[in-house]
Amino acid sequence: MALHDEIVSARKQIVTEGYEMSIGELVNLYRDDELQISPAYQRLFRWDSTRKARLIESILLGLPLPPIFVYQRADGAWELIDGLQRVSTLLEFVGVLKDGLGGILPSSRLEGTSFLPSLNNVGWDPSMPDGNDGIGTALQIQLKRARLRVEILKEESDPLIKFELFQRLNTGGINLSQQEVRNSVGFMINPAFQSWLLERAETAAFEHTIDQTENAKERQSHVELALRYFAFRKVDYHQGLDVHEYLDAALIQLAQDAAFDRAAEQAIFNRTFGLLDALLGDKVFKRWDGQTFTGKFLMSVFEVIALGVSRNIDAIEGMNAQDRLAFVEGKCRDLWANPIFIQYSGAGVRGTTRLANLLPMAQGFFQP
Repeated sequence: MALHDEIVSARKQIVTEGYEMSIGELVNLYRDDELQISPAYQRLFRWDSTRKARLIESILLGLPLPPIFVYQRADGAWELIDGLQRVSTLLEFVGVLKDGLGGILPSSRLEGTSFLPSLNNVGWDPSMPDGNDGIGTALQIQLKRARLRVEILKEESDPLIKFELFQRLNTGGINLSQQEVRNSVGFMINPAFQSWLLERAETAAFEHTIDQTENAKERQSHVELALRYFAFRKVDYHQGLDVHEYLDAALIQLAQDAAFDRAAEQAIFNRTFGLLDALLGDKVFKRWDGQTFTGKFLMSVFEVIALGVSRNIDAIEGMNAQDRLAFVEGKCRDLWANPIFIQYSGAGVRGTTRLANLLPMAQGFFQP
């Protein structure tokens, strides 16, 4: 297909419109449930007080705001695609942000900024006098009349376009990691599946074995590792495919697959990481130096061991306790003498090359 024809075909999948709207109108839409923010998606609302105050400061100073992106559903309601931090900050400050449990979160109070130090401890409450600890009626009106542009992805668009749009707006930015973007996409596609995936990532045995730092977990590294595990088990990896593109596609496939047996996969997941935790704990995915397992978590080790043990969990659990420990520990040591693993697990090996060569060996390597 010629480039021109490809462009015409792709454009037919995207139907958009946009216009400016006052913040007051946006608040009313949210209050009337005509602007939807998934409670699960709201878990990603994590701006600190400084960034919240700077947003309100920008509005009061008349600075333009970036547009927000919404998807218009079949029932006419808008589903927020991008702009969660800004919209949630405004809704929280005004005192209408829902907590996902049927209640309303307390109205936030601001901190002072470089241009407006008097914003310190200021809230929205209209009963408070101007210039004291309430923003006052005049500034309330100014805030509600401030305008921002809303870009609307119409219902006629290809349903997957909203996921693609969200990824393109956020991937590569400094605010969200690639897995945080995937979490958001997962909640858009299938909130039940994404919540289930997050629960698996927070399983005690799993978290102990992967031994991630708090900073890494804040960036959702544990969720990405859980996704990798299920992707390796259920979604074929094709050589040359970018690893993160593979994970993006795997998430969408798993979330939309009605045949994906969550209960059965959860049981194998629990058995796999329960066994690894009981035998080697937080040492299992680390380097064998000839004497002990030491150092930091290694992705290449995780890919072989997690997949290999899960594929052979029945046989390994069928051993007596002493043989089971000897077998698993021995295989984790032997991995560091395996020529395929040595060749394709080094720091200079691309992720695409590593997956293409290590995943196929995992099941056979751990077969008793």
